[in-house]
Amino acid sequence: METTGALTDLPPEVAADRLLGSADAEWARRFAAEVDRRQAVGRLPALLARWRLSNAEAARLFGVSRQAFSKWLALGPPADREPAVADLDAAADLLERYLRPDRIPAVVRRPSAALGGRSLLAVAEDDGTHALLGAARAMFDLRRVQP
Repeated sequence: METTGALTDLPPEVAADRLLGSADAEWARRFAAEVDRRQAVGRLPALLARWRLSNAEAARLFGVSRQAFSKWLALGPPADREPAVADLDAAADLLERYLRPDRIPAVVRRPSAALGGRSLLAVAEDDGTHALLGAARAMFDLRRVQP
C-alpha cells in the first residue's frame, strides 16, 4: 500500500486507481463515505462563518436540535442530511458570486417581497434547504432582466 505522501504526489485519478485497485467493493464504499463525511465536516463551520449563523440558527435551518447540530460539527452530518448541506453550500457559493461577503449575513436575514415577506433563512426553515437554494437562484436569474 502506498503511503499518504506518495499518493498525494500522484494525479487524483492515478491515486484512486492504486488505492482502490486492490480493495474490495465494500471497503471502497466505506472509504468514499469517510472522505465525503470529512469534507462535509469542514463545510459546516465555513457555512456558519459565511452567513454568521449561530449553532441554534443552523440547527433550525436543518430542522434538528442544537445538540444534534453540535454532533454534526464534530462528526459530520448523517448521510441523509448531506443533500441539505449541499443545498446551503451551493446557495452560499451563489451569494458570494454576486454579493460582497460582508453583505451576505444581512441579505439572508432580510425579508423580501419576492419571498412573500420572508427571508432566505425563513424559507429554509419553513420549506427546506432546497427551496432556499431555488430562491437564491431566482434572486440572480439574469434572464428575467429586460434590456
